[in-house]
Amino acid sequence: MNRPWFRLTSGLCAFAVATAASASHAGEAPPLKCNEDAILVFDASGSMSGNEKLGIGSVVTRIDKVRAALARTLPTVTPFRRLGLMTYGPGPYNRCDNIVLKLRPTRDAGPLITAEVNALVPAGRTPLTSAVAQAAEVLDYRNKPALVVLLTDGEETCGGDPCELGKNLKAVSENLVVHVIGYRMRDFSWTGGRGLMEVRCLAEKTGGQSFSTESPEDLLAALLKSLGCPEITERFPERKSKSAPVRHAAHTSRSSWVER
Repeated sequence: MNRPWFRLTSGLCAFAVATAASASHAGEAPPLKCNEDAILVFDASGSMSGNEKLGIGSVVTRIDKVRAALARTLPTVTPFRRLGLMTYGPGPYNRCDNIVLKLRPTRDAGPLITAEVNALVPAGRTPLTSAVAQAAEVLDYRNKPALVVLLTDGEETCGGDPCELGKNLKAVSENLVVHVIGYRMRDFSWTGGRGLMEVRCLAEKTGGQSFSTESPEDLLAALLKSLGCPEITERFPERKSKSAPVRHAAHTSRSSWVER
């Protein structure tokens, strides 16, 4: 039995689906990319093994909290920005040269960075000044725009001068910006090393921002603000992380310390 109405309806449905798909592709703007390659300088020194919360049969460390915040950040950032990873801390005992470039700036680097960070076992000292300087060199900051984001829970303990580094980097090139994210840091030094003000100065001298964070939500907001691309999140607001509400860092000038 012929059913012309059925064939007509089927044809109209297929046409509608094809038209909708075509319109969707036609109306979708090309993806935007951030201009600067970036490197995340990740503190994996011994202090990152400090306990955050004790429970029956479980210990939550600082690096656990940082990993969780980073895992929520990377899917939002890495589709748009070439991101690399440099770590410091783990390695031969009590050394200040345990600085490792884990990954050069790479497209869609989220899974690679997550795997590297998850494999870290916190240990060692905090040569953050040297690590930032090496990251700047990897980024060829003298010749092109570059971004370094330092994530640390402690002050410099290897004799470096973060503030002096910031001055020197800026004197050499206007291309580099350094943001600093301090996790549960304080204004005093436990070790006699370069204190928190010096780390803030590193960001200030390069035109970057500093963030003081106390919780995973603070970390998430700081990571998104420092690594993210404002022009992209404004154009594609639906691509922001939907896993949990985010408390955004206060809007301030680039050289300010953002207290949470």
